[in-house]
Amino acid sequence: MTAAERPLISVIVPTYNYAHLLPRALDSVLLQRAPWMELIVVNDGSTDLTAQVLAGYVARHPGLLVIDQVNAGAAAARNRGLRQARGHYALLLDADDELQPDALQTLRATVARHPEAGTILGAQLSVYADGRERLRLPTTVPAEPPLRLSKRYLLQKRITISHGCSLFRRDLLLQRPYPENLRGGEDVPVFAHMLVSAPVVTTNVVLARIHKHGDSLRHDRRDEEMRAVTMIEEVFASLPAECQPLRSRYASQRYLSLFRAALQSGDRPAARHFYRAAWRLDGRQALRWNYLRKALRLFLA
Repeated sequence: MTAAERPLISVIVPTYNYAHLLPRALDSVLLQRAPWMELIVVNDGSTDLTAQVLAGYVARHPGLLVIDQVNAGAAAARNRGLRQARGHYALLLDADDELQPDALQTLRATVARHPEAGTILGAQLSVYADGRERLRLPTTVPAEPPLRLSKRYLLQKRITISHGCSLFRRDLLLQRPYPENLRGGEDVPVFAHMLVSAPVVTTNVVLARIHKHGDSLRHDRRDEEMRAVTMIEEVFASLPAECQPLRSRYASQRYLSLFRAALQSGDRPAARHFYRAAWRLDGRQALRWNYLRKALRLFLA
């Protein structure tokens, strides 16, 4: 297949037991269907009515590609879709979210204006369970060295990236697949890689409605330290050498997050352990006042 025959954009929808919401996501893409885009759904071993829902869509839309796999998690489903895709760019849409009507046309026009871009970040509407909606504009990503970009994203939290309202060059995603050994936060290593690999362009056009739900993984403390160590390894595995000095500071920040979660759950021994670990890794992070004051109350009690 020549470059001219390839789709420009592949929309990939990983789904697991979202049969009740999946039609909303698929319809939002199919209403924008064009010869220069393709839609791929990866059914990650769903046990609800997802297979029946998808069968109906395939009957009505023969070009829709559905991939079935044994349940392996969101990272594995995204990787599978990316490997099967043909587009130069990929948009990964969660099954409970939806694109805005002109999202793909906006992205196509943005790519035409900025062919050098590896990532395009758009605006989103965050939709909450109580019906509230909040407009979130993309953060401008300056043309800076990888070290400064990594610092902005990993430590300062000054760059926000979300699936659904972001377009990525697919070849760059294939260089840094989603880590399948992480269940939760598996997008962080990928987004860090994308930031340092090619220019980032933004558009203030709202591309997606992102539906916010309670994150059960956020409150699951089983094997939390092992997961944090794995996250640190995965984040820095694909960052260039000049970014590696940030590793200890980022590790300290991850342990401070564990410290905060342990405090919230009333696990004081674990909180002490995590704060000490954060301090040993990088005292600058541990001395930030919002953490230090909690630690002082904990250790002086």
